[in-house]
Amino acid sequence: MPDDVDAVRDTENVLEVKGLSRSYGPVRAVDDVSFALPAGGSLGIVGESGSGKTTTARIIVGLEEADGGEVLVGGRSRTAPGGGRGRARRLARAREVQMVFQDPYLSLDPRTSVEAALREPLGLHFPGRDHGRRVRELLDQVGLGTRAADALPRQLSGGQRQRVAIARALAVEPAVLVLDEAVAALDVSVQAQILNLLADIREQTRIGYLFITHDLGVVRCVTDEIVVMRRGRIVEAGPTTEVLAAPGHAYTRLLLESVPRPGWDPQAIAAARRAL
Repeated sequence: MPDDVDAVRDTENVLEVKGLSRSYGPVRAVDDVSFALPAGGSLGIVGESGSGKTTTARIIVGLEEADGGEVLVGGRSRTAPGGGRGRARRLARAREVQMVFQDPYLSLDPRTSVEAALREPLGLHFPGRDHGRRVRELLDQVGLGTRAADALPRQLSGGQRQRVAIARALAVEPAVLVLDEAVAALDVSVQAQILNLLADIREQTRIGYLFITHDLGVVRCVTDEIVVMRRGRIVEAGPTTEVLAAPGHAYTRLLLESVPRPGWDPQAIAAARRAL
């Protein structure tokens, strides 16, 4: 596995998932899931709770193990036996793929300042570098500025905390950023700010995004491709604009019809869901 994440970004597909499966007893949480994320691309995985999208993301990041299938980053397997042994190898794997969670308050140490939270991964992955300068760069990159460096998480708004979480993930210069419902807990106006920020960062860095979400509005705004999951399986995939404009699967149509709008009938939606 290459230590240079830039080499990973130079591959055609920065992330490939092939035949991924994961079961919990009799429940097949992920069932033969395959997709690819091009370098600098943005892919959305959508579905309701229990669809398997978060389990898929956790396997990709390395928080869970797959029962079968393979995850490749830059063409190198992350699921091969012994792939994570050794400290240097584990650090290299962590550099390749980072994750941003839904609730930044839970992922940040309440006793640790913003600067300390950013210095921790920098010290781990880049010992001997000028971390002060990099901290300032990261804060500027996510639109916070150096005035936020001394703040504790409780002194920040939800949007500011999520910017810190994004900055911390970007600190190790990953090739792939997995965002698991990363704007779901934010107000709509703040969501828009974070999504615009992520779009700018992707343009600047060519990082690949994997959005895990139930929100089709988010997917429509920030992804190039979409994967629709139901009960652990992919039921539809393709360019985001095409899938959302003319969905080919009944479940995708149901997700679109479930978005509240004038004349929306939740009882009819519930009946359609039971019929699937």
